[in-house]
Amino acid sequence: MTDFTDEEVALDPHFAERFERDDRRPPCQLYLISPPVLDAAFAEALEAAFDGGPVAAFQLRLKGLDDHAIARAAEPLQRLCADHDCAFIINDSAALAKRLGTDGVHLGQGDGDPREARALLGPAVQIGVTCHDSRHLAMEAGEAGADYVAFGAFYPTQTKETHHRPDPSILSWWSTLFELPCVAIGGITAANAAPLVQAGADFVAVSSAIWHHPQGARYAVAEFTEILSRS
Repeated sequence: MTDFTDEEVALDPHFAERFERDDRRPPCQLYLISPPVLDAAFAEALEAAFDGGPVAAFQLRLKGLDDHAIARAAEPLQRLCADHDCAFIINDSAALAKRLGTDGVHLGQGDGDPREARALLGPAVQIGVTCHDSRHLAMEAGEAGADYVAFGAFYPTQTKETHHRPDPSILSWWSTLFELPCVAIGGITAANAAPLVQAGADFVAVSSAIWHHPQGARYAVAEFTEILSRS
């Protein structure tokens, strides 16, 4: 299934314009990612976000901290997610996900094999894999047992350094061929999310647009809830 490279078989850039979402596929949902540094009031911001509307998943992404520091930061946030029926996902480390008993782990391309993560975490834990702008990587992730694949960055972002800029047509292609959910990530705001939803994203992953919103996280989530309900 993966005997091609993305360069060898180019996607039709107009594919997304012709895409029609299968009614059997659930509507697109909101996936929150933490800011890279948490302040003492972040738990309150997360609580406010939950008050703004449905949140399917929250990923704790703290770079440059050791596992003990991440575990301390995770404890109150994990409880909040459980209270609001939101999947709590840890970034990068299957071992830390195992230690904390999280609902999921998100693996970058350098963070280990999904097969090994599955063997460690068992069948119930969600495993997501970053696939940048690569259909080949996404199919490999699916074959390796991932529960979702993430494409991006679709737009410029200050949250992390990015080197890949996929076209929305990759979401349409994936959703047409595969049941496995796909996540759109990278610079997504309430103003630019709709084309990604319409192209086939099952989740939009958002960070700065939530935590840096001038009217607060509750208002930001409410904005996304309105966009997702219309798209």
